[in-house]
Amino acid sequence: MKAALVYTSTTPELIELVEREVRKNIGEEAELISLQDPGILAAVREAGYVTASAAARLIRMYMEGVERGADAILNICSSVGEVADCMQNAAAYIGVPIVRIDEEMCAEAVRLGKRIAVLATLPTTLAPTKNTVLRVARRMNRSVELVDGLADGAFGLDQEQFRRLLLAKAAQVRDQADVILLAQGSMAYVEEDITREIGIPTLSSPRFGAIELRKALEQKGLMGGKEC
Repeated sequence: MKAALVYTSTTPELIELVEREVRKNIGEEAELISLQDPGILAAVREAGYVTASAAARLIRMYMEGVERGADAILNICSSVGEVADCMQNAAAYIGVPIVRIDEEMCAEAVRLGKRIAVLATLPTTLAPTKNTVLRVARRMNRSVELVDGLADGAFGLDQEQFRRLLLAKAAQVRDQADVILLAQGSMAYVEEDITREIGIPTLSSPRFGAIELRKALEQKGLMGGKEC
């Protein structure tokens, strides 16, 4: 059994977080194919949107995963998550599902509360994450109110500085939100700190994405059901 993990951000902390959750859910024996192109996110940040070239490079990574025998693909970057959405018909035809790391996290946020604060360090991640929340809310027939939590200057900070800035931003939106959603997988290590110190349910994507990856593999009959 093989799973392709598609990264457009390659910080060691993010890779460790994602692989730990994936291993927890699909087992140590599974082969993980790590596909990385940080230039995609750099291009998206510079342009302010997902350019045609960036989308093409991401799609090539999906196809590389298919060619290398992946049974399922996990798209890890929320900034380019809508490219994964656009590829779903192709994925169904090929028989290799592409799982978004953040889709089920957004659905859980809708289940937990009407007022959802979305924390991100990049505008290019904030906007597509909000779009995903609104889309899943429509699918669930729920009305939601979104609160922007753009943590300017957080991108590239060391872990402790990053943690302090995110806690400060979470404190700013506390009175406006029922739940806080962390738009980037690299924020996951601050999830428990925010929940404890701010007192609001807080969600990050790696554990949700790993669970959905497992479900995709179960649907293909490649592994038995497992309690999460």
